[in-house]
Amino acid sequence: MRAISLNTLLLSLLLASCASVPKTPIPTVSQIDLPRFMGDWYVIASIPTFLEKEAYGAVESYKLNADGTIATTFTFHKGSLDGPVKTMKPRGFVRDSTNAVWGMQFVWPVKAEYLIAYVSQGYTETIIARTARDYVWIMARTPTLPASEYQRLVDKVAALGYDTSKLRVVPQR
Repeated sequence: MRAISLNTLLLSLLLASCASVPKTPIPTVSQIDLPRFMGDWYVIASIPTFLEKEAYGAVESYKLNADGTIATTFTFHKGSLDGPVKTMKPRGFVRDSTNAVWGMQFVWPVKAEYLIAYVSQGYTETIIARTARDYVWIMARTPTLPASEYQRLVDKVAALGYDTSKLRVVPQR
């Protein structure tokens, strides 16, 4: 009987240590025009994944496939603007009728959450976020933004609940 109680206690402690405080959902844009969203986006700044910590000249490109999935190519130079080119090719899966909630699959069968939290009216700037607030990407159709535009986007990231001190500006040519 005592062993069952000890096992129950250990299991309870293990489950409690795995629990996390639920995060407020990230609001997404009301509707994404997928054909307009396709194409090249320069990564202006991000709270990077471990793969992106040394990314320079990062560009994310989207192409809508006939089956509705999104062929994605993420290219960057590692370590410097002249560093070796690295390329990743995840596939995007639209998950709702607004086209603003995607699953991004780098490795089958896992689809990472990818939320379009902001897109400018002209589809020239976007913010991609995650409910966990662990990663975020500020992207634009041009490799640089005026300081005032960049700050406006950083303010939007802060309003989503991110610690903007973790943002890394991605050097572009």
